[in-house]
Amino acid sequence: MAQRIYVASSWRNAHQPKVVAALQGIYDVYDFKNPAPGNHGFSWSQIDPDWQSWTPYQYASALGHPIAKAGFACDMEALRGADLCVLVLPSGRSASWEYGHWCGRTGKAGVVYMPEACEPELMYSGSRFAVTLVDLMYQVQQALA
Repeated sequence: MAQRIYVASSWRNAHQPKVVAALQGIYDVYDFKNPAPGNHGFSWSQIDPDWQSWTPYQYASALGHPIAKAGFACDMEALRGADLCVLVLPSGRSASWEYGHWCGRTGKAGVVYMPEACEPELMYSGSRFAVTLVDLMYQVQQALA
């Protein structure tokens, strides 16, 4: 069975599809944008097209919506089953949470891919870093060895 990699990033990150494509075929890669055939991932607009104007109470309530619960369950199942987590920067809060959760749960260092300048984050200390796709492939291989 191929080793499983969870790629955490932002929906808006243009590097994420390139990372998924580079790793697929070598590893079993979880792509939150296409987690399964016919499933194009979770987005808040599936619950409400006007989600960006929600109040904090509406946001908290939406976390309990069946679509949100299903999206969370799908991502968490893949995250819990991953042999490695790769964080593709720049990312959002959810991806940082996923990366931290995986590292904390496993006690292992993940791989942070930073192909462009980003704001420094102290809590990525101890992670493997890559700045090119070649670096990324090497760091993933080393992390899984």
